[in-house]
Amino acid sequence: MITLKDVISNEEVQALVQGAQKQLNSLGYTEHSARHVGIVSKRAGEILEALEYPEDRVELAKIAGYLHDIGNCVNRKDHAHSGAIMAYNILKDMGMNVNDRTEVMMAIGNHDEDTGTAVSDISAALILADKSDVHRDRVVNTNIGTFDKHDRVNYAVTDARLIIDKETRKITLDIKIDTELCPVLDYFEIFIDRMIMSKYAAKYLKIWFQLIINDTKLL
Repeated sequence: MITLKDVISNEEVQALVQGAQKQLNSLGYTEHSARHVGIVSKRAGEILEALEYPEDRVELAKIAGYLHDIGNCVNRKDHAHSGAIMAYNILKDMGMNVNDRTEVMMAIGNHDEDTGTAVSDISAALILADKSDVHRDRVVNTNIGTFDKHDRVNYAVTDARLIIDKETRKITLDIKIDTELCPVLDYFEIFIDRMIMSKYAAKYLKIWFQLIINDTKLL
């Protein structure tokens, strides 16, 4: 079986992850490099592992998490779709069997809130992992005076934890926001579609999604 370790060490994957970040830097987007995909990969695997999915499904979720944003190397628009096809071909060249690489393609192709939805356990885990990575570490712009709303909201998030409780069948995104930098309402204005997507992804896994901001339950 092709593993996450194999994918990370693949030179083509490394070049695409770096190229995606280079392009997003030019566009002024938040960080989508090895830090982000590494966190998403880890969380996607942890979600399925905590819910006692088979080891092979956990590994595929990790792989999908690591590859999910390589389409940004082509263009930000429709990056989920282009990235899915790119990932399929890379995994084919690496020798992954057709069923597994199809699962990864499906997950990546459905991770963006504009066009996707949870269509499998792997895609649901990827969505929850991806949408939970909100943090000031993702802000590339170092000049606070030129922050746009996305920069300000992400920079205001000082802590974001994704907590999976298999006993209560609940997954919680617990966020701390510095309200002197950004009101909570601004978070909702930008991320409400992502939170709704996360809610339905959790539902696919037969668990409940809960959002807590500054110790207040909001969803």
